[in-house]
Amino acid sequence: MELYEYSAHELAKMYRNKEITVPSVVEAIYKRIEEKEPTIKAYLSLDKENALKQAEEVQKAFDNNEDLPILAGIPIAIKDNICTKGIKTTCASKMLENFVPPYDATVIKKLKDNKCIILGKVNLDEFAMGGSTENSAFQKTTNPRNTEYVPGGSSGGSAAAVAADEATLALGSDTGGSIREPASFCGVVGLKPTYGLVSRFGLVAFASSLDQIGPFGKDVEDVAILLNAICGKDENDATSVDMGEVDYTKALVKGVNGLKIGLPKEFFGEGINSEVKEAILNKVNELKAQGAIVEEFSMPTVDNALSIYYILSSAEASSNLSRFDGVKYGYRSEKAEDLNELYENSRSEGFGPEVKRRIILGTYVLSSGYYDAYYKKALKARTLVVNEFNDAFSKYDVIIGPTAPTTAFKIGEKISNPLEMYLSDICTVPINIAGVPAISVPIGEDSKGLPIGMQIIGKAFNENMILKVAYNVENK
Repeated sequence: MELYEYSAHELAKMYRNKEITVPSVVEAIYKRIEEKEPTIKAYLSLDKENALKQAEEVQKAFDNNEDLPILAGIPIAIKDNICTKGIKTTCASKMLENFVPPYDATVIKKLKDNKCIILGKVNLDEFAMGGSTENSAFQKTTNPRNTEYVPGGSSGGSAAAVAADEATLALGSDTGGSIREPASFCGVVGLKPTYGLVSRFGLVAFASSLDQIGPFGKDVEDVAILLNAICGKDENDATSVDMGEVDYTKALVKGVNGLKIGLPKEFFGEGINSEVKEAILNKVNELKAQGAIVEEFSMPTVDNALSIYYILSSAEASSNLSRFDGVKYGYRSEKAEDLNELYENSRSEGFGPEVKRRIILGTYVLSSGYYDAYYKKALKARTLVVNEFNDAFSKYDVIIGPTAPTTAFKIGEKISNPLEMYLSDICTVPINIAGVPAISVPIGEDSKGLPIGMQIIGKAFNENMILKVAYNVENK
């Protein structure tokens, strides 16, 4: 195996056994990036000089037999909507093309405390709005499994970097499936934590009540290790929760005997690709053969989840993105004679079509006369979805379904049809609405050789359970 192919936990062990050095791994990954980037286009910026310098420092600590965190010397890619001090954070938008944050996001501080090696910033749909990474203002990322296909979105750069061995680990953000869908399309593991488990401080906001930072890895153990590092209470984020000392790797044990699994009928209905459905059910039958108890049940409000999501997320996006006005920071139009024209031209020129579409929709549902008809109803309907998940978890340990209704689609296939693109989120948005955790784990390929992902959903703050099931799925 090449150095760039190893998982984080394998590298950690090899570092401590003095089999390899941190600089040799980092250099091997940068060489891999040079080879693959002309076709994959995962990275928007690289921080090679600082990464190599940090690698040397971590190696000295290993040479001195210092007791280092398990993530010490592990190379990681960061989605470019997470603030990194001194490194551009563009959100893949012309609006923030030259923005260099003066501070680190809390998750970045935690990675630095753990001596992780930050390789660079990776591509996304502009302001995390999209499901294919085709909405980036700068480049289209491709799927490493087949470069004619999309990597998923919005964290397509994060998933593609891990799948192409251009990073060992990656951070993404998930508002309606933006970690899990690209993980499924690219054949890697991606986890959306419970809302509040990981601080959002320093994450450029799309929809604040739905956004959540989460990990990508080559296997379930890597994801558990990275989640250990980034979770926890943060005084800069009032929505973050103190769960005390947790070690998610302790959940990675074999055995599912007596586990209660719920299969929602709505997750296997119309629109779900037959190969995806068959692969999921085959894997569930394997769990059943190992002693798990499987039941089909119904979650009728899930059928409304997509409508609820696009009303709430667009309303919050409209509010959050109002700060980008061409005055304080970011893109400023040169064609303006007064303040109103400056606002209008800066936003017209700085935002791409998908962002504009969602701002317009969000402004509409928040406007006088439509607030009660749309936004208020969506908030009430959200409560119904939350209650339905609570009812389900009173009976089942986990809920299982597809991560996405299909495998990856071709580049350009859906970009001109927003409604068709939005339907790709049908299996993932209910989880964000309810605020519960979910993980996507690869379970095989379709007839085209494209990865299929299985989604395992758990009760709020019960990441241990979904990681345990994912680990058993992975190590059948």
